Amino acid sequence: MRRLTLPDSAAPIAGERRNAPSAERNIAPISKVLARVLPSNGRALEIASGTGQHIAEFADLFPSLAWQPSDVNPESLPSIAAWVGTQESVLPAIVLNACVAGWSATHSGWNAICLTNLLHLISTPEASILLREVGVALADGGVFCLYGPFKQGGKLVSEGDERFDASLRAQDPDIGYKDIDWVTRQLVDAGLVVVEHVAMPADNLMLIARRMPVD
Repeated sequence: MRRLTLPDSAAPIAGERRNAPSAERNIAPISKVLARVLPSNGRALEIASGTGQHIAEFADLFPSLAWQPSDVNPESLPSIAAWVGTQESVLPAIVLNACVAGWSATHSGWNAICLTNLLHLISTPEASILLREVGVALADGGVFCLYGPFKQGGKLVSEGDERFDASLRAQDPDIGYKDIDWVTRQLVDAGLVVVEHVAMPADNLMLIARRMPVD
């Protein structure tokens, strides 16, 4: 995955820990949604764990789930471990490129998969692969929780989104905001049912999709 210059890139704060201001800001609203949609137990995968701030908080709030952090960048693993510390409900972080077809063959059966702020940083073909693989990786009844900035109705919804999308495309014309309707169609094609679009702070959205149990 390409390296980008982002407005709030993670910076070291103590030891191996890195801090991303956006992760710090959005943990609370994301956790509020997760509290009502996550299963009461089972296995949960976080794709693109980054600094580890999110999964450390999720594991603290929802300790009955067995959490698996992952990231495409091996350099992220020490920070994830530093944030998680000795939380027993979190497995050691793994290197996982969720944009490569086939990863669900060895990483499947998840009761929950969480993904925050990644789709706008990857290309449309990569995003399509990721969403299709998520559909395969979820167990029956499993839930996919997707958070980030999106186009809505084919349009960027704020001046801030317009500036950010333009800055991303200036670095790589293949990336940028995905339309929420396109994401929904991808997930439906992957066998999931999109049950909710939740409006979040700063014009972000959280999409909730489920793999319905087979009768």
